[in-house]
This record gives sequence, structure tokens and C-alpha cells, in this order.
Amino acid sequence: MNRAWAVARMQMVNKWIYLGVPAIVLVASTGLALAILAIIPNDDGATRLAFSGQALMWYFLAIGVQSMMLAFPFSQAMSVSRRSFYLGTLGLYTALSMAVGVIYWLLGLAEQATNGWGVDGHIFALPWIAESPWFAQILLYFALTILLFMFGFWFATVYQRWRVLGLVASLTAFGLLILGGVAVATWTDSWTAVGAWFVQLTPLALTGWLLLAGVVLAAGSYGTLRRATP
Repeated sequence: MNRAWAVARMQMVNKWIYLGVPAIVLVASTGLALAILAIIPNDDGATRLAFSGQALMWYFLAIGVQSMMLAFPFSQAMSVSRRSFYLGTLGLYTALSMAVGVIYWLLGLAEQATNGWGVDGHIFALPWIAESPWFAQILLYFALTILLFMFGFWFATVYQRWRVLGLVASLTAFGLLILGGVAVATWTDSWTAVGAWFVQLTPLALTGWLLLAGVVLAAGSYGTLRRATP
């Protein structure tokens, strides 16, 4: 565990990537959304949704790639075991993703208290999410963030293990899997059932599915990482 902690500290050496840029992404995306909402009139007082809050979560996909591509070769040069590298990296991003969940929940509270930042906008306190208990909101934001990180990290481990050929093959397989699901739903005329299933999902239920997908990616990442080379 000491070595895993050392890996987490090693990842945090460049604090600009892990703290500075995320703060800029969050502030800039929120400010841009509020500026647009302030310009557009809302005479009928309707609820206005802005999904710019996703920007920070998508950035975690990028740093999932960076944490593997930039730090893994250095860790191997320092004789860090793959297990320690994996545990330290995953532990760090679990903590960062939980911090994102708490920050989004707090921003949602501020949004509700200020009538949508004064422009009737909903960025963090989206109606379906804000109706849930506070812990469900935090867990949902956490699950979304860590899942996107694991996507980036897993594809980076595939590249590190099998290089360009493996990455292209995995991306192609992922695309075909989605296309196959769409085809099956279309051929069986199941889109109504699929839509009904999504509609009945609660934030906690969705969180469970997202965490399950994250666990699958985490297991796949570790299995791939064990034979990856710098």
C-alpha cells in the first residue's frame, strides 16, 4: 500500500493536469452556459437545462488516457510493480471522482438557492437528479466520472499492450457492439421497451449500472495491464 500511495503522489506531481485544468474546464463551461442563458430571453419562465456540467466528466476520459500513457513508462523505469501502479492510479481517481461528485452536489444546492444562478438555468441541479437524496446525487456524479476515466484508462492499456493494431481492433469491436445492439432493438421492434426501461430508472438504479460497467472495465484494465510493456 505504501508503493500504491507513492504512485498516487507520482501521478499528482503535475498538479496542473489534475487540479488546474479541471478547475478551468468547470469554470469556463459553466460561465459559457450562463452567458448563453442570460442572452436568450425566457419570457414564459420555463425550466431551462444546460448540460455543460458534463465537460469536466469528459475531461476525466482524457486524463484516464494520460495517466497511463505518461506515467506508466516512468513507473516501470522506477521498478514499480504493475499492481502498485494500478492500485495507486485507481485509488487516486476514485478519490478525485468522489470529489467531483461532492462539488457537483454543492453547486446544485447553490443553483437551487439562486434560482438557477439568476437566469433560471439548470446545470448541476437537473430536475431528475435534484429530486433524489443528496447521497444519490453524489454517487451518480461519482459513477459517471469514474466510468469515463476507466474508459480512457482501459483503451490506453490496450494500446500499451497491443499498440495501434490492438487499439483499432478494440475500438472497432466496441463500435460493432453498439451497432449490433441498435440492430437487434430495431429488428425486434423493442425500442418502446428500451425507452420504458430507461424512463423507469431511478438515479440510484442508474448509478448501480454505471458502477457495474466501471467494475468490468477496471477488471479488464488490470488483466491487460499485467502484460503491458512501457
